[in-house]
Amino acid sequence: MSSAETTPNSEAKPGKLLTFRTSAWLGWMIESNWTDPFIFAIYSIIRPISTAAILIVMYLVIRGGDFGSADFVNLYIGNAFFILVGAAIQGVSFGILDDREHYRTLKYIYIAPVRVPVYLFGRSVASILVACFSVLITLGFGIIFLKMPIALAEVKWGLFAAAFVLGMAVMICLGLMLGSWTLIIKNNAWSLGESLGAGLLIFSGAVFPLSVLPVPLQWVGSALPISYWLTLIRRALVPGIGRAYPMYTNLSDQQLILILLGFTLVYAALAALIYKRFDFIARERGNIDMVSNY
Repeated sequence: MSSAETTPNSEAKPGKLLTFRTSAWLGWMIESNWTDPFIFAIYSIIRPISTAAILIVMYLVIRGGDFGSADFVNLYIGNAFFILVGAAIQGVSFGILDDREHYRTLKYIYIAPVRVPVYLFGRSVASILVACFSVLITLGFGIIFLKMPIALAEVKWGLFAAAFVLGMAVMICLGLMLGSWTLIIKNNAWSLGESLGAGLLIFSGAVFPLSVLPVPLQWVGSALPISYWLTLIRRALVPGIGRAYPMYTNLSDQQLILILLGFTLVYAALAALIYKRFDFIARERGNIDMVSNY
């Protein structure tokens, strides 16, 4: 497929908001239409609880089960919000692979009068919404059954909102980088998102603080925005307990927000450059309508 064949036509493109809204609706329909709403709701509830149960059993075996301790609360919150990391990162790449190899509509998206990156961002929103529901179920389970000390009146909602928005933005940008790479990969592209997510789990401080890692690996964790994001989320939800977690204790909330903002701007610029480069390569190689081993 030549570059000319995949260039959008000369018709006026719809606004970015319309493109984003429509693609987000499409993504939600794809995420939820594999079964009836009742079964989908049951699945959405059981899945995060099952994941939390695995974590609880592991903690019981290793530490004996003091669910009110600062260690467990920070571990539980980090594990709950890490669900969003995988959803945001994999949302874009899975959207590309779904459209290219399952539904075989990516080539039509490319010739349609839409902005493809905005469309891909919208597709990722559905995964994030499902993940948000899973996070709420996980936290609710912890509060009700494990008596975790999360009090809504004590939550720093302003800090939480700022951290959440910046964190989602930087992870969607990371997802666009990964998705751009999948445009030119012919085989086994489906495993990229899960592989990256597994690596980030180790270096993000979601399960254990970075201080338990060797110094060179601590540097890797400190170079990732997710570790700062999870630190802010903990401090916002459980202010006293969150500050007790041994990560970035020398940094204030404001400093962490500025660092996360810097990461967001850098990742947005990198995502734009990487997408432009891989998009060009994919067009030249004819990968837009390629089907591999789906």
